[in-house]
Amino acid sequence: MHPAPPERVRFGLFEADLRSGELFKQGRKVRLHQQAFQTLALLLEHPGELVTRDELHRRLWPSDTFVNFDLGLNSAVKKVRDALHDSADSPRYVETLPRRGYRFIAPVETVSLPKLEEAALSDGEMEEDSPPALERPPEQTIRWTQHRSVRGGAAVAASVLIALTLQGFVWRRHPLASTVPPVRALAVLPLENLSGDPGQEYFVDGMTEALITNLAQISALKVISRTSVMGYKATRKSLQEIARDLSVDAVVEGAVIRMGERVRIDARLVEVASGRHLWAATYERNVVEVTSLQSDVARAIADEIRVTVTPQEQARLLRTASVDPETYELYLKGRYFFEKLSIAKSIEYFQAAIERRPDFALAYASMAEAYTMDPGMRPQEVRAKANAAARAALRIDDTLAEAHDALAQVLYRHDWDWTGAKREFERALALNPNYALAHNNYGQYQHALGWKTWVAEVKRAHELDPLNTWFGSGSWYLENGEYDAAIALLQKRLELDPNKQFTYNQLGGAYLRKGAYEDAIRSLRRAVTLSEGRAPAALGRLGYAYAMAGERAEAMKILAQLEQLSRQRYVPPYELAVIYAGLGEKDLAFSRLTEAVANHDRALVALKWNVELDPLRGDPRFAELKRAIGLP
Repeated sequence: MHPAPPERVRFGLFEADLRSGELFKQGRKVRLHQQAFQTLALLLEHPGELVTRDELHRRLWPSDTFVNFDLGLNSAVKKVRDALHDSADSPRYVETLPRRGYRFIAPVETVSLPKLEEAALSDGEMEEDSPPALERPPEQTIRWTQHRSVRGGAAVAASVLIALTLQGFVWRRHPLASTVPPVRALAVLPLENLSGDPGQEYFVDGMTEALITNLAQISALKVISRTSVMGYKATRKSLQEIARDLSVDAVVEGAVIRMGERVRIDARLVEVASGRHLWAATYERNVVEVTSLQSDVARAIADEIRVTVTPQEQARLLRTASVDPETYELYLKGRYFFEKLSIAKSIEYFQAAIERRPDFALAYASMAEAYTMDPGMRPQEVRAKANAAARAALRIDDTLAEAHDALAQVLYRHDWDWTGAKREFERALALNPNYALAHNNYGQYQHALGWKTWVAEVKRAHELDPLNTWFGSGSWYLENGEYDAAIALLQKRLELDPNKQFTYNQLGGAYLRKGAYEDAIRSLRRAVTLSEGRAPAALGRLGYAYAMAGERAEAMKILAQLEQLSRQRYVPPYELAVIYAGLGEKDLAFSRLTEAVANHDRALVALKWNVELDPLRGDPRFAELKRAIGLP
């Protein structure tokens, strides 16, 4: 005989659906992690009564769960209070009874759902009280969360959480396979750190990035890049609002718990339009197996949404390598600092990981990427180090898109090997069709050559990473002379990140194209202020703006600053050349550009379109420069 169907309860402005594990406020879904929801649900089952810490422990944290119970419970209760906008000091909903437990103190009204149950059962589907028996290896421990599935056109899906320990196997089922519309666009939201240790943020962020990277290899699926999704860390936005921002059909959300040598990932897949939980599972492994854990989660999600995975993609998802925990942590710390653009620090961690594990291809690939983005490194050093790291990664594992993209950048920006770069970009995007950075870099490559297709590539990068200010500069507007549209887009970007030096630099460039020199100077001054160590690129563009505005004395001051700076660090001759171009000093400008050619400065690849070089384009020496770097 089946147990009574789970209830939906109402309290204050909130409703909790105990069947699907969802919390609503005035009809709008409120994000609440599963462990926190289960805590709330247990309190709602006993309104006005003391629920002891022992009861919570037995029900929600079984004895074989390795998480620290005190930390886990405190975190769960805090998340419940945050979701309800409640306070521990003057509670309206959850009261703390010190050292004893908690009590739900608001009136609770039960909402029955007879029509839903009748509609669900009328479809002729069998209810399930327990999963089918599974053959499993000896010593494997399996915990089932009690569940019932309700299927049918009007049904709300039950979240199925099956936690398997020791060997990490996870039983999955497809309760909604006949009713779930195909998922074509997906976002993996930042996983929560439930370890109770803020020092584990780098590890949890690494798990999020790895899951995105694994799913991004599936060409039939659009997967939003890490930079955009990390903007929703600790957000109060609803899933529907996030989905609208990112233009996705479904989201993956969950949490990571790291305790000693054990790692657990709780993940669930939610269809945004209906709010239904399509799938949920828990994976637990030793940290040495964390790369296979990430791959398993990605494959489970791909299975659930019925997306087509090619045999090559399937093989890449199955290919994992065990890495000792210390080495993998060094790698994750490197990725953490890389994403924060602390390039030098990230390289230190990648190098440390490689020293421990010389065949760690991922560390080589990430280090190659970092070298290509280091603005303070001499071009000769970038060419040597990035090239060596990328090729080392590819010798170990030729399937790393990051390594192919880094090699492509070196080949075209510094070696001017345009054919070789095209081959590497195409290989990178074949391996990872959702790699926004590679799409953007390939678009810049095409722009340098004057191909019209560059706009599609840059826009694709923007679609895959819509909140990334690096990809949202509106360069396609500038190409068409739509300066005001580009300016409006960049100003909107500054609303998202008002301290982004790159965006101010791009805004200054848009004003230069428009001929609005005073506005350009104002934006570029801000870019210089925000740049690390008064970056030469920001100073060069500001000096050009002063020159074009007729403020010759100010332009000369910038030249003097760059000369002084060149005695402390590498300053690309290109940056001095653009100021001389703005001042009308063509001979000095070409002299500096000739130095830039000798140095293989990366900025030279923009000769065909950079506005700062417009005063030089009619001179025969300009065509010679293009020929020198292989531009048509």
